[in-house]
Amino acid sequence: MDLLRLITSGNVDDGKSTLMGRLLYDTKSIFEDQWAAVERASERRGDAGPNLALLTDGLRAEREQGITIDVAYRYFATPRRKFILADCPGHFEYTRNMVTGASSAHLALLLVDVRHGLTEQTRRHAFIASLLRIRHLIVCVNKMDLVDFSPAAFERVREQFMEYAERLDTVDIQFIPIAALQGDNVVEKSPRMPWYEGAPLLYTLETVYVRNEANHIDARFPVQTVLRAPGAANTGFVGYAGQVSSGVFRPGDEVVRLPGGDGARITAIRGPSGPVTEAFHPMSVVLELDRPLALSRGELLAKPANLPTTGADLEVMLCWLSESPLDPARRYRVRHTTRETAGRVSAVRYKIDITTLHRNPDPTPLAMNDLARVVLHTDVPLFFDSYRKNRQTGSLILIDELANTTVAAGMIL
Repeated sequence: MDLLRLITSGNVDDGKSTLMGRLLYDTKSIFEDQWAAVERASERRGDAGPNLALLTDGLRAEREQGITIDVAYRYFATPRRKFILADCPGHFEYTRNMVTGASSAHLALLLVDVRHGLTEQTRRHAFIASLLRIRHLIVCVNKMDLVDFSPAAFERVREQFMEYAERLDTVDIQFIPIAALQGDNVVEKSPRMPWYEGAPLLYTLETVYVRNEANHIDARFPVQTVLRAPGAANTGFVGYAGQVSSGVFRPGDEVVRLPGGDGARITAIRGPSGPVTEAFHPMSVVLELDRPLALSRGELLAKPANLPTTGADLEVMLCWLSESPLDPARRYRVRHTTRETAGRVSAVRYKIDITTLHRNPDPTPLAMNDLARVVLHTDVPLFFDSYRKNRQTGSLILIDELANTTVAAGMIL
């Protein structure tokens, strides 16, 4: 069985946690003690029955306030596929948590309350999903029971969203009318919506095809550490360990070192269980070369006919995550693959208006949850591809050196 990573997103109170709880409950992915804890918490809250949203709202503050604050990761499986789902918060101030959850997802579930249609936060989450190259988007038009399962209400939301989606870079968009609380069209087709001719949500998740989305063309191997046999000098074992970012490496392939451009040939590839005949993302392996290269952590191995871009001035789409605004005079720590260096934001091109997707030349500093195109200058060059081409070598984060906190996430353009 293959693995599908998905996130739930959308405006607060549109039913994300309830939908995830319904999926976990109906697929029998809940232990008895978990269900007993939910029943006790629901009784303390005064709910009429077990509150399915509490299956993913695990923090005490979440259960007390009835909202999702942090990203909740849950695992479940069906006979067809394994799933890792991230239930992301809907409040504006927790948009940064949604960015974290979406960074590794294959598919996004966007919850829309059929009564309210698209809100600003719904548009924000749809844009972030598109920006992070999530190619599959399922719009779950929720709470259909509150509009008497009206097909006209469903179609109104669908048309509203498609008008906005014309400006998004999303390949596959599907719409499913659901009532998450009762389970309509979640696992089984609902007899109360005979006009809906599509499949229920779970079957759609089980059958969506995502296997061909990894980059197997551009061979990139950021070196994490160098392994040497005890006493190895000139003839001893030397291996270069790391995780393959993209592409495919095989014994006999020629590789070059960045920086420097020194070349060598792969003689063997070792995985956790022994030698392997090829390595690709996300495998963690050790490469052995026919001659030692002066490699260290943060450097990169690539193939000579297909090299990444090298540069110290990068055009980046930046999502500001910190409560402290961007200080253009400050230097931040830039972490890109296994490479770290100091850098600063030398220019802000424009901010993005999430509602209209217009470019706003706002001169004020970036604040929490702002999305902007910036120029990032680093002290030493990075070896990168565009995020559109390669998620692993096209992404980076900025770290406050004093507080050691992540202040921004960026996608290289």
